[in-house]
Parts: sequence; structure tokens; C-alpha cells
Amino acid sequence: MPAATGSLESLAARVRCSPDVQTDTDTVRQALCATSAGRFVLATFATDRGQREWIDEAEDYGGFYLVGRKWVAVGEHKVVTALRGTLGGEVERGADHHAHGG
Repeated sequence: MPAATGSLESLAARVRCSPDVQTDTDTVRQALCATSAGRFVLATFATDRGQREWIDEAEDYGGFYLVGRKWVAVGEHKVVTALRGTLGGEVERGADHHAHGG
């Protein structure tokens, strides 16, 4: 399944969440979302490079990342897996430096 594309609002609409926008700049838009699967962060990017840099930085904090074309969703594994069913994309796992136990 090809990854979804579109604005932050259109991606949020596809997964039926009302995005609570936290960051809105020329390069990145980031919002908190909540669906029946759980809460997650949804971010959209102006460029592929900007997206990669954001992910590289964010992955240091752990978590699971659903990566699409100029967008990423970040949340628990079950949330990211549920979103992938609607949005497509690839799941990446963040670094586990800070994890205690399993």
C-alpha cells in the first residue's frame, strides 16, 4: 500500500482525529492527535531532508515512528501499527537508551 500524502489536516482526517497543532512553521507542522487506538504526534514537513533531520533527532528519545512521504506519526507500537493500516508508510523504532525493563 503506498503511503498517504497530503497536509497535516488531511492526514488527520484520514485517521479521524482532530489535530491539536503545536508547531506551525514553513518547514514543519506538528500536532497532537488522539484516536481510538491512542495518542500520537503527527508531523508534516516541507522537504524530505527536513523530515529526515527531525526523525534522526527525535529517534534519540525512543518510541515508534510511522514514516511516510514528508510526514511522520510517533506513538506507542500499537498506535503506530493501527495508523499504518490507514496511512501506509514504514515503521521505524527509536533508540532505546532510556528504556528501563521491557
